[in-house]
Amino acid sequence: MTSPAKLTIDIYSDVMCPWCIIGYAQLQKGLALLEGEIEAEVRWLPFELNPDMPPEGEGQSEHIARKYGRTVQEAESNRARLLEIGERAGYSFAWSGEGEAPPAMMWNTFDAHKLLKWALIEAGAERQTALKRALFDAHFQQRRKLGDPEVLADVAASVGLDRTKARAAIDDEVLGQLVRREEAQAWDMNISGVPAMLVQGKYLIPGAQEPEVYANALKRVAMKEGLAA
Repeated sequence: MTSPAKLTIDIYSDVMCPWCIIGYAQLQKGLALLEGEIEAEVRWLPFELNPDMPPEGEGQSEHIARKYGRTVQEAESNRARLLEIGERAGYSFAWSGEGEAPPAMMWNTFDAHKLLKWALIEAGAERQTALKRALFDAHFQQRRKLGDPEVLADVAASVGLDRTKARAAIDDEVLGQLVRREEAQAWDMNISGVPAMLVQGKYLIPGAQEPEVYANALKRVAMKEGLAA
């Protein structure tokens, strides 16, 4: 029996981006279709959808209405559609806390990207993905203030990372420079939206796709790289 082909998938993503978690959920389904044929190591790369977002954040519906020229009512309607798409992909955007849900907000994510870069260096791709998933949940399901370094450190601790080290990483200027460099690389590759998945460092799959699309694309990459059985 031959061993599965091993691929690396680097995902440019922002934790504020609902399509990024939808794309990841669909990718996992695509990989499940390839069980025994292809295995993938997933790593997360930084992309800020709103690099100029102020520390106090902005209401989600107001932000979408302002940025994309939609009314608040249209923004709410699109959110309802997104909830349905998420459920089909296997991810719930529904409020999971107790009591009435606080307002949905958008936050500056530069610190979150530094934390994710540290997690990859400190603990590897699998733990970085666990942190990314936890950050998605903290934002979409728990509506926590992800612009707050203390909240970010708490989320890191929730997936078994050292909270003290995580909090220090958020203030690390060298990590900040690494994040800026990787963001610049995305622009150099003409990546202007996320998710954008870079397979083996050179094959780009843009946007959130259906599982079968991911499966077929990964099989083609494995063949081109001479990794397929």
